[in-house]
Amino acid sequence: MLRGFLRLLVRVLFRVRVCGLEHVPAGGERVLIVANHVSLLDGAFLWLFLPAAPAFAVNRETAARWYLRPFLALARCHEMDTLNPVALKTLVREVRDGVPTVVFPEARVTTTGTPMKVYEGAGLIADKADAMILPIGIEGLQYSRASALAGLLPRRWLPRVTLRILAPRRLELPGDLRGAARREAATEAVFDILRDVAFHNAFNRDTLFAALVRAMRVHGRRHVILEDANGARLAFGALVTRTFVLGALIARMTARDERVGVMLPSTAAAAVTLFACMARGRQAAMLNFTAGVRGLVTAIETAGIKLVLTSRAFVEAGGLEAEVAALAEQAEVVYLEDLRDRIGLATKLGALACARLPGLAHRLLGGVRDADAAAVVLFTSGSEGIPKGVVLSHANLLANYAQVHMLIDITHRDRVLNVLPTFHAFGLLGGLLLPMFKGTPTYQYPSPLHYRLIPELCYELGVTCLFGTTTFLRGYARNAHTYDFHRMRFVIAGAEKLTDEVRQLWADKFGIRIFEGYGATEASPVLAVNYPLAHRRGTVGRLVAGMERYLEPVAGIEDGGELVVSGPNVMLGYLFHGNDGKVVPPWTRARGAGWYATGDICAVDARGFVTIKGRAKRFAKIGGEMVSLAVVEELAQTLWPDDVHAAIAVADARKGEQILLVTSVREATRADLVAAARAAHVSELAVPRRVEWMEDVPLLGSGKIDYARLRETIE
Repeated sequence: MLRGFLRLLVRVLFRVRVCGLEHVPAGGERVLIVANHVSLLDGAFLWLFLPAAPAFAVNRETAARWYLRPFLALARCHEMDTLNPVALKTLVREVRDGVPTVVFPEARVTTTGTPMKVYEGAGLIADKADAMILPIGIEGLQYSRASALAGLLPRRWLPRVTLRILAPRRLELPGDLRGAARREAATEAVFDILRDVAFHNAFNRDTLFAALVRAMRVHGRRHVILEDANGARLAFGALVTRTFVLGALIARMTARDERVGVMLPSTAAAAVTLFACMARGRQAAMLNFTAGVRGLVTAIETAGIKLVLTSRAFVEAGGLEAEVAALAEQAEVVYLEDLRDRIGLATKLGALACARLPGLAHRLLGGVRDADAAAVVLFTSGSEGIPKGVVLSHANLLANYAQVHMLIDITHRDRVLNVLPTFHAFGLLGGLLLPMFKGTPTYQYPSPLHYRLIPELCYELGVTCLFGTTTFLRGYARNAHTYDFHRMRFVIAGAEKLTDEVRQLWADKFGIRIFEGYGATEASPVLAVNYPLAHRRGTVGRLVAGMERYLEPVAGIEDGGELVVSGPNVMLGYLFHGNDGKVVPPWTRARGAGWYATGDICAVDARGFVTIKGRAKRFAKIGGEMVSLAVVEELAQTLWPDDVHAAIAVADARKGEQILLVTSVREATRADLVAAARAAHVSELAVPRRVEWMEDVPLLGSGKIDYARLRETIE
């Protein structure tokens, strides 16, 4: 009776929602319940809302707290010493005897808001008792006064709480593992379960605009979230209000579900424009303004864009008059500055009213409510051919946010500097959406190429998180003072391979470890990433939660294959030039629809860490063997780290193909590369047959080499 009364009271006060109760019976007689640990109230909520009151494993520190003793007296509890495996025997017997038992694998309340170190206790119990594991996600109590996140997240007395019960699973451990190796494998398996729990807690199948509104409610209307180099400083409330103002103007010029071109640098205006399109049911097509006239015209033809939004100040500062003139022949180009004169009093008052009830306004104004509907269109770099449009849904981007947010513990106390453009998937997710939905203030900066100014900005702003490519990170490190990154906690590299030279430069000069990741625009974009709890040098990390993969065999490649993936973050499909704007879903011959072939040759080790060997298209067949052109470029980079090098395969009458290295080093010779290959024990097949000097090797806006333009030039 007492438990029933308390359950009713707590359900009303905390608006508790329990999902997945149907999974409880599937756990069977021997079940170990594992849950994330976000507050001191976690155990009480599980005791109240699980069908049968479970036993609890409680560490000694928690058991000693006087204010928890009333609950401990009500529940069946066992003290557990995380450093003493012998103490687990009692818990193993309990589980074997059919007593459902709760263990918090982290053994302490999180102080970061993300998963923490997992002790081996839970894995040992599940393994020794031959028990099913029932994962439960606790969401909402991290915002309660009983959490340990004061100052990191907003806290309140009665937050809304969700208990999410996932399908039970059994630890799948190799039968030949024994001793410490088996304990380690079991612990890692439990950590992966907690990672899945964190993903399901964070993944709301909703729209991006709904996610923005939810973030505003969680973090507060007055919480400053966005600043830029133009002096803008927006709190959540102001951001949502401006979104409704601009959304009203966009709605007058476009139709529902229309693709609207957005050609803006990383600024507050770009963020407002993006969400304004979402608020009124339009798709934002983010245009790559570094692609040149041909690239931009191809993009708007591919996506069927009739309206392009840009800024006159940006066009003049960037010298983009020719690009805009070309776009104006294909679509209507509207400057944001000119829209100010169209904002009347009624529009302003309407936006203010909408911002007070944003969810209702979004529904009434025809905003998209289908999470699987198209949200944005991004364009591939075109480094190897004609750019394709990549259509990402709201669910794609929110799934990737959920996959990544648990790995990077940025909070209110952090500050992100985003120098990557929002037309790049890395800049859109990492530099804008991730910190915004986590409530972390961001400073949007329009160009990543200001190598002297950006380190100074990091120093002045106290930046703690920076996303970049290897090219950009090299430039910042060489121009920075040793103290410019004194508050930096996370430097995350992607979009191109992280070289040992850049990794070591940051470690030696600043004492900072760079976390390398890997992704593709088609995956929203993150596929794998290293992070503090799972890091292996030379790899791009482990695949993020919720993804499946297989390696497609490639002729000539023994250790590895082409990586093929599927998951909630994989795109809706491609837009091909000349295909009338139709979306072509991803598909592979082996698995069918929903699978995306990355085109990257990868190897995956026993722990799931992914090593990129190169692009499938970027291998040359020399003497019957496959040679990675990326290895050729790395060889040149070790010799001349301050310069740009690009390797391409060209036809050879005798051997079929030969490797040509184009370099910005005027005095480079093949003999230098032969010596370097021998010193590094690299096969001489990777030494280019020809070496050509080019003063300006063509680059894309992301800093990657423009291989399509380079090949045209060579030919």
